[in-house]
Amino acid sequence: MPVSFFDNSPEVYALAEGLTFSLENERHPLCLLAAEQLQLHLQHQQEWNHNFGLSSEAEGTVIGKMFGVLVVRTEQQGLGYLAAFSGKLANGNYHAKFVPPIFDGMAEGGFLNEGMTKLTQINGEINTLELVENETYKEEIRLLKILRKTHSLSLQNKIFDQYHFLNKDGESKSLVELFESAGYKSPPAGAGECAAPKLLQYAFHNRMEPLALAEFWWGLSPKSAAWKHGQFYSPCKEKCAPILAHMLTR
Repeated sequence: MPVSFFDNSPEVYALAEGLTFSLENERHPLCLLAAEQLQLHLQHQQEWNHNFGLSSEAEGTVIGKMFGVLVVRTEQQGLGYLAAFSGKLANGNYHAKFVPPIFDGMAEGGFLNEGMTKLTQINGEINTLELVENETYKEEIRLLKILRKTHSLSLQNKIFDQYHFLNKDGESKSLVELFESAGYKSPPAGAGECAAPKLLQYAFHNRMEPLALAEFWWGLSPKSAAWKHGQFYSPCKEKCAPILAHMLTR
């Protein structure tokens, strides 16, 4: 169980007294303590390698990452926090100290790997025929591009079907249902992979009471984004708002 427990001291438990979860709350002192502990872990752990762009010695593409901490109370009244990362970390979904993904698309033998292999094959056929530059293949290329689009959409919809989210009462709703109810034609790519839904899903599944949430950016920011290393941010609206609205209903 990836719960990191706080020191069993009266001062820590006093901070949690009367605490009720809300996304509108200011960052709670326990969240700041949890974030500080997680950031120390990120700086000193030796279990995996991920290039956050913070060291000139790191190899590979620079990918900053959003992390989240959720302060929880367990069924046994223990007080601690859960940690999560958005998307994948070090090309993987599972790492010690972090909650698991809601859906593991990287599972060996899963439909996603098979589907991506087929997509790569179709792309290869299109590229080969386009290099020939022969009018004879124009229709074949057109049909292959239609097949690629159809396959890609089908694969994305099948991925969406794997995501179901719990609320505190154990009620589960699908990703597609949540976004359709919110007026979207379909969920955006990557919905369900952010830190906040992962944290709440794990907490509800394991009968923990969420108390407070905080998310921070770690590493260099993509050129198109304004995220700053070590700064705190609210959960994104584009990918998270419909999901969290359901997960936090009472």
